[in-house]
Amino acid sequence: MRTHHDPSTRLVESTRLVESTRLVESTRLVESTRLVEVLSADDASVRLRAALESGTAADPGTVTALVDRCAVEPDFFVRDMLTWALCRLPAGVTVPRLLAELGSDVSQARSQALHTLSKIGDPVAWPKVSGMLHDEHDEVARSAWRAAVALVPPGSESGLAAALGAELGRGDHDLQLSLGRALAALDEAAVPVLHAAMNSSDPRVRAHAEATERIRVDPDSAFVLSVESAKRVAALGADEIRE
Repeated sequence: MRTHHDPSTRLVESTRLVESTRLVESTRLVESTRLVEVLSADDASVRLRAALESGTAADPGTVTALVDRCAVEPDFFVRDMLTWALCRLPAGVTVPRLLAELGSDVSQARSQALHTLSKIGDPVAWPKVSGMLHDEHDEVARSAWRAAVALVPPGSESGLAAALGAELGRGDHDLQLSLGRALAALDEAAVPVLHAAMNSSDPRVRAHAEATERIRVDPDSAFVLSVESAKRVAALGADEIRE
């Protein structure tokens, strides 16, 4: 009678374990390959369902396929589902992969990685996120502002407000609203920055700071430039056109 201490028995058990491991790895490879194919389908509804199923299964082996798709997915709702699917995975798996994505040459890859990191909320992402606040691409910068507010460590709010304040006056109305909301979310930490910006020599910066201070004090108020500020900005724009 053989027992589990018998060398031949241990060999059989070891062989079965190796075969089982290989089978699992092979199955995961097939599933990952299929996921990549389905996420690339022409029909957005098919891609949406694939992202949903992936998030429901929450298999860490899908992290690369999900992150890679975030970089190129054109549909907003599919991107949102991809983010949800990534948030369902262990942070120890997703966060390192997303942090690596911040170095991508593709702006959407950086933007989506920042967005997902803000949803996961792991403080380990803060140093790299805080270094993305001045990205040259507006959507990346917007995502970085939001992520930074979500991840800022206690005691670092004033430093973040100063960094965000350097972006006042940037972009169109929607981008300025995004920055305004980020600064308003920092509340008192943003007050010195906004008051200093209200005395800027740049009318765009002054107008942006004034509008941001209003929504900081009253979050329900509309984000609009004052009539006087709007005239100054319009006049500056006309001067630049003539030049």
